[in-house]
Amino acid sequence: MNVIKKEAMEIAAEAQLQRKVSSTHAGSLTSSSNVKESMMVGFDDVQLQLLDRLTGGNRNRQIIPITGMGGIGKTTLARHIFEHALVKEHFDIRAWTTISQTYNVRETLRQVLHQVSGDLRSDLSEEDLGVKLRKYLLSRSKYLIILDDMWSLEVWEKMMVFFPVKNDGSRIVVTTRLSNLATELTNSNSIGMRFLDDVCSWSLFSKTVFGDEGFPLHLEEIGKKIVGKCKGLPLSIAVIGGLLAKSELTPEYWEHIAENISSIVNSENDEYCLRVLKLSYDHLPAYLKPCFLYMGVFGEDEEITVAELMRLWVSEGFLKPIINKSSKIIAKEYLKELVDRNLILVHKLGAVGNIKYCKMHDLVRDLSFQEAEKQRFYYVLGQHCPRGINSQRRIVIPRSTSAMTVRDAMETMSSRARSFLCHADTVPELLDFRFLRTLTTDKDSRKHLEENVFQLVNLRYLSARFREGFQIPSSISLLWNLHTLIVFCWGEPMTAPVEIWKMHQLKHLEIVSLGGMYLPDPPSGHSDVFMENLETLKGVIDFNLNEEVVKRIPNIKKLYISYRHKVMERVKCLSYLSKLESLTCIIDDGSDDEYLQSIGFPRSLKNLRLVCGKFHLEEILEKIGSLPLLEKLHLFTGQFATGSWEIVEGQFPSLKYLRLWRCWNMECWTLEGFCLPRLEQLHLEDMDSLEEFPSEIGEIATLKSIQLYKCSESMVVSLKKIVEEQEELQGDPPFHVIVN
Repeated sequence: MNVIKKEAMEIAAEAQLQRKVSSTHAGSLTSSSNVKESMMVGFDDVQLQLLDRLTGGNRNRQIIPITGMGGIGKTTLARHIFEHALVKEHFDIRAWTTISQTYNVRETLRQVLHQVSGDLRSDLSEEDLGVKLRKYLLSRSKYLIILDDMWSLEVWEKMMVFFPVKNDGSRIVVTTRLSNLATELTNSNSIGMRFLDDVCSWSLFSKTVFGDEGFPLHLEEIGKKIVGKCKGLPLSIAVIGGLLAKSELTPEYWEHIAENISSIVNSENDEYCLRVLKLSYDHLPAYLKPCFLYMGVFGEDEEITVAELMRLWVSEGFLKPIINKSSKIIAKEYLKELVDRNLILVHKLGAVGNIKYCKMHDLVRDLSFQEAEKQRFYYVLGQHCPRGINSQRRIVIPRSTSAMTVRDAMETMSSRARSFLCHADTVPELLDFRFLRTLTTDKDSRKHLEENVFQLVNLRYLSARFREGFQIPSSISLLWNLHTLIVFCWGEPMTAPVEIWKMHQLKHLEIVSLGGMYLPDPPSGHSDVFMENLETLKGVIDFNLNEEVVKRIPNIKKLYISYRHKVMERVKCLSYLSKLESLTCIIDDGSDDEYLQSIGFPRSLKNLRLVCGKFHLEEILEKIGSLPLLEKLHLFTGQFATGSWEIVEGQFPSLKYLRLWRCWNMECWTLEGFCLPRLEQLHLEDMDSLEEFPSEIGEIATLKSIQLYKCSESMVVSLKKIVEEQEELQGDPPFHVIVN
């Protein structure tokens, strides 16, 4: 496939070269006044940043990447800067060339040589053109080269030798959609283009539609609604604004535009928006395309949980196996690639910088829908059920789908379907879907699902909401392929059957329930009955972590457990879980304090959430402080018998995030020696007893933010004093402070 793709790109590049005519750089920079004006409206700060880096005092030749998703304004910014009076005055030589996906190095060098020297010769070879260009640039003063729309490091490696490294302030600006490419081009920071905020979006929209004229008051409310639906993407704002500038100024027509904005943006100007974005999809390697297309199964504006997304990718079989890498690591790498290519947006980060939630811009989601429909990748059920659904392999039922439509679909749906994602209120019967691998339901199921779902022996991923009183049947062990089981159920605690220990492929077991689930001890005398692949276990109560159980889950990495009824002795072997990285442990007040103090923690822990009731914290915090890899600590409730917490030198060597909530009787907090050397975020909530911050907090160089919620006034005063002292020493605020 890679060989065929390479040959196809070479053929396309040759065809593009044949179509091209000699063009002056002025022709390549033709742009509307609206586009130029938009730069003044939306990106003044970015423009100033770029001007500063172009004309700044650093005399070494620099490469300056401009990154961002398609349609966000990279090329428009570069064009505006290229024609800026200060840039024209500063650089002796300027040239602009567009690289594109189907690049041709010889044609690119010829265009640059023509712009800088006026030489139009087309009979020279690639090497001769490059040598002539290099000589010309060496004989002149500082130059500025714009390489627009670069998609590959390969093209730069072929041309870089012809752009001399001079100590005269020369600059090369590269626009690209690939953030990872920018880091390969240079060690310096790239200029990242962001979405427009509400004010800038409105200004761009107003100028596009009405120019310098005032915005009609009777259209202002509906105009802001239209702008809001463009989600800050300059490309869609410009397309919609250009359409409205030529249309009737009636609220009825504008309301029609607002209600159908997505389809209008995609159809206006021969689907110009989608054609711009589709370049990003076309350039994806084959292994990433199904992962991107699958993003369309999530709802519009939905916050997509990254952990859930990666488990679904695994279930669908999208990940290419790599020796010595787990499926989770591979999925993280795939996600990072899509983020670096600006096709997936990072929505929320975790405490230590990991991606927790992601989103897609509406236009990018429309692109995934369109491509998925062309390739019959999945089928989204509409209000009318076509007969062609019987050949689909992945079925998505949106929330708005009526019960009648769901029933009609089930009559024609093929029993060969592999994936079924139901978000509607009606969960259909699945009587003969033995090939089903992925099943998700958002609403409470009927009895038929509870009776039949555990007969779908090819299931890999099951996430379902069951009725109150549901119990997992012993037939669960028949699902020998299952690697993810998520059960939503309200009511009293459920008890898992002992047969669950026979599920060798199970990696993720999660019970989302107020009552939780009792997990019985594995059957004695059966050494081959264990869950060797289990990595995540959530929602289990009174889990008996004895030596025998620990042996049966040797690869557990995430554990969410709670204890009640004085059974804290059940965690005595917790420290034997040598691969455990994340632990949430909720301890009921009914347990004995002596058992809390006897808990041992595995040294592999990176994330710890501890709910301690009213137990004493001093001794347990001393154990936690010695954990070498711990990065996040959430400590909820508990009390300090001595009234103070002293962190001594060497404790918490890797801690980046610390959160304390309602830790009673903590009146004094002291830091001794070199401790908390990597702390970045500190959150304190309902810490009424604590009167002041330790002054050493201000000396932690890595600290980025402190948040206080419902804390004493004296604490706020002491923190303000620390900030002022550090400002006098450093000149800038040392960290960000939020007080509520």
